[in-house]
Amino acid sequence: MTRVVRGADGRMWTLRSEMEWRQPATADDFEHDVTGGNLSAYVLLGLVVVLAVVLVVAIPDDVVAPWSSKMLWLGLLIVLAVLFFPARWALRRPWTVVAETGDNGEGEPEERWTGTIRGMFTVRQQVNRIAKDIQLDSQPGLEGPLQPVA
Repeated sequence: MTRVVRGADGRMWTLRSEMEWRQPATADDFEHDVTGGNLSAYVLLGLVVVLAVVLVVAIPDDVVAPWSSKMLWLGLLIVLAVLFFPARWALRRPWTVVAETGDNGEGEPEERWTGTIRGMFTVRQQVNRIAKDIQLDSQPGLEGPLQPVA
C-alpha cells in the first residue's frame, strides 16, 4: 500500500509498505540462515492428513454427534484446525515500511527511512501513526519502527 503525506515543512513524503514472503536476515539469525529444504514440512503435512483420515475412519458407529452426522462436524473441526496455522502465518508476516521524500536530481530520494513491522493490522496502525508524525514533525518519529537510512 502506498500513501502520500505532506509534512509540516511542506515536503511531500511517500509511505510504502510491502509484505515480505521471507523473514528478513538479521545479525542474530546469521548461524541459522541456511535451511534444509521443504521436505520436513511436506512430511509433517502428510502425517497430519493420515492421522485425520484415521481419526474419521476409526470412529465407532455408536458415537452420537449433536445436530447432524458425526462426519460433518468432525470434518469441519479438522478443516478449521488445519486452516488455523496458514491463516496465522499470513496475518503475522513481516512488512517492510519505507518513508521517502525529495529528489536529489538523479531519481533517488533525499531522505529515506525504513523499518520492519510484524502483522497486517499492526502495519495499518503504524503507517497511520507515521503519517501523523510526518504531518506534525516533518519526519517519522525517532521512537517508531522506522530508522533513517544513510
